[in-house]
Amino acid sequence: MFEDAELGHSIDKATYRREVPPLRDALLEAQFELAQRKDFAVVLLINGVDGAGRGEAVNTLTAWMDSRYIETNAMGDPSDEERERPPMWRFWRALPPHGRIGIFFGNWYTAPIIDCVMSRKKHRMAALDRSIEEIRRFERMLAEEGMLLLKFWYHLSKPAQRKRLKSLERDPRLRWRVTKQDWQRFKLYDEFRAVSERALRHTSEAHAPWIVVEGVDERYRNLVTGKTVLEGLQARLQTPAGARAVTPVPAAPPVDAKDVINTLDLTRKLTDARYGGERERWQGTLNLLTRHKRFADHSVVAVFEGNDAAGKGGAIRRVAEAVDARQLRIVPIAAPSDEEKARPYLWRFWRHLPRQGHLTLFDRSWYGRVLVERVEGFCSEYDWRRAYSEINDFEEEMTRHGIVVVKFWLAISKDEQLRRFKSREHTSFKHFKITDEDWRNRKKWDQYVAAVCDMVDRTSTGLAPWTIVPANDKNFARIKVLKTLCTAMERELD
Repeated sequence: MFEDAELGHSIDKATYRREVPPLRDALLEAQFELAQRKDFAVVLLINGVDGAGRGEAVNTLTAWMDSRYIETNAMGDPSDEERERPPMWRFWRALPPHGRIGIFFGNWYTAPIIDCVMSRKKHRMAALDRSIEEIRRFERMLAEEGMLLLKFWYHLSKPAQRKRLKSLERDPRLRWRVTKQDWQRFKLYDEFRAVSERALRHTSEAHAPWIVVEGVDERYRNLVTGKTVLEGLQARLQTPAGARAVTPVPAAPPVDAKDVINTLDLTRKLTDARYGGERERWQGTLNLLTRHKRFADHSVVAVFEGNDAAGKGGAIRRVAEAVDARQLRIVPIAAPSDEEKARPYLWRFWRHLPRQGHLTLFDRSWYGRVLVERVEGFCSEYDWRRAYSEINDFEEEMTRHGIVVVKFWLAISKDEQLRRFKSREHTSFKHFKITDEDWRNRKKWDQYVAAVCDMVDRTSTGLAPWTIVPANDKNFARIKVLKTLCTAMERELD
């Protein structure tokens, strides 16, 4: 992918002066159309050899365009806050909204490449390949969400890099750009080249190809960068919104009447007399687990889904009662805000992941895409079908970082739901709990059951299994939730 020696690309001053003004005008026009339409975002990844002019290229590009609609993220070593979350958390937080351009120095390629070169571990290439596959899936998801990905690699040959670094050191105005680390990495040029080439070769795909730019000539480098961004913007702006070239494959039809919902024993109960003792036992256990010395290196994400009126709120409160409020956050999920709609679907959930030593309880969650959005037609069939694998990736990233992921589906019968709906209508302090939407959803009971069964089948994994909770009896459901949460935490901490 990289040439052993530069091809000698260069642009003379006269040509550069002639081509830059119309390029700037066209870039601004495309940028303003992007900002006005707000139907997709742009991410520029800036990578390459030290001294190849990455910073200068970006500075020139941002000078040519309107800085109000560009967000530049220079990401070095992660902060303490960032280290306490999965590695991708800080990149998710910085994704630009629709209508904006986000530039990333120090992105999701940086650490895997550097770690592979600097590590002397036996399995370092296997670790790199795993990171590459994760990156491929992540970028595919961003592209599926409509994001335009432009990935630049600024390259210099080994002799050219040495010459460039020495030239910068000789210039009193620019010598600050060359650090001890640059020279240390120069000594490992061949290793960096081999690892980088492997990463680029396996991640240059149709939806996110790499653009390798020779970095010797400044004018050439700037024009290639500007024209590539312009062509990418213009091509996307000319593409009809929502255009889809892939037709989803239909799921296998059911051949019998058995599924995880209708085979569930909803008659299970716990008497009030037993409930009090069990509640005290498991709440006490949960409290002790949150004060366990090893919990400081872990966190908990608990997902609460279920039928309307199944008792999610009551179950969440019983968990919250057992935990120090300083360690706990409850995140209620409703319809997405404009800010959330302007970013990839999972963005609003990534941003709420807890720090180590903390718990986050999601009242509804990312599973809305394969439940309410599927049933109500709020997203396309293709989008909710691809969401299963994206959700599994999300949860795998959490568990690999030491987050205990516990997922509950609270299930009640159709008759029990009707009884609870009517009770809410006739109880003054529960009126707010029953809405016209609840009654509309009830009419689609069978469709929701089918969606739940598919959800459990596709996303109940060894790392993050679903717990189906019979919830006709609230006592039984609440103890089941507390016990399951404690068991999951004990397994991780022990």
